[in-house]
Amino acid sequence: AGMKFFLQYVGCVFAFFSAGFLIISTWTDCWMVNADDSLEVSTKCRGLWWECVTNVFDGIQTCDEYDSIYAEHSVKLVLTRAMMITADILSGLGFLFLVLGLDCVKFLPDEPLIKQRICLVSGVMLLLAGVPGITGSVWYAVDVYVERSSLLLHNVFLGIQYKFGWSCWLGMAGSLGCFLSGSLLTCCMYLFRETSSGRFHSAYSLRKGYSSATTVVTNAHLPCSQTATSKMYAVDTRV
Repeated sequence: AGMKFFLQYVGCVFAFFSAGFLIISTWTDCWMVNADDSLEVSTKCRGLWWECVTNVFDGIQTCDEYDSIYAEHSVKLVLTRAMMITADILSGLGFLFLVLGLDCVKFLPDEPLIKQRICLVSGVMLLLAGVPGITGSVWYAVDVYVERSSLLLHNVFLGIQYKFGWSCWLGMAGSLGCFLSGSLLTCCMYLFRETSSGRFHSAYSLRKGYSSATTVVTNAHLPCSQTATSKMYAVDTRV
């Protein structure tokens, strides 16, 4: 029981930080950052929703939002948005389900098997959240790296070149955390479910054996005359 509680709390901590990292990553503005910042007087960051420029000397930041969501955007940007929003929703729901499934939370206190199933569902949701999260963040980072490498290979200089920033790293970390917490909850909760089922069947067998023994003892204490009368009644009934 102590190990079960420990695994639940560890999974809850990882799920909390993973969901937070994914949400912060989705709604921050540093998926791409200028790689040649030593030659610039400002730091330029691009996110999934807007682009910000920060002056190096006075720290003043100016942000420009992209056009409407229905406007023409690159496939990389649109798919990354969709995958990260999906990861945010799944990880958030997985964390909420996990909180309800914790043994310390007074929700369905008399239904331990149902709470274990809630934890199992939470683990599956966290695993599913990690798939679009890691796919979107890694694909975005690889695309930025390939684009920059191709420009350098062909000696093309467009005035500014980008590398992937801390928002992209945060998305990767949140996705890996979802995989870790989901694996803990699904695998470990499955083992504990098997143990609980074994205990349930053992208790049922003991109750069944006790009931059979009680019946035998009761019949043994019946008087001989009562037993004979029962037999005669049975014969008459068949006739």
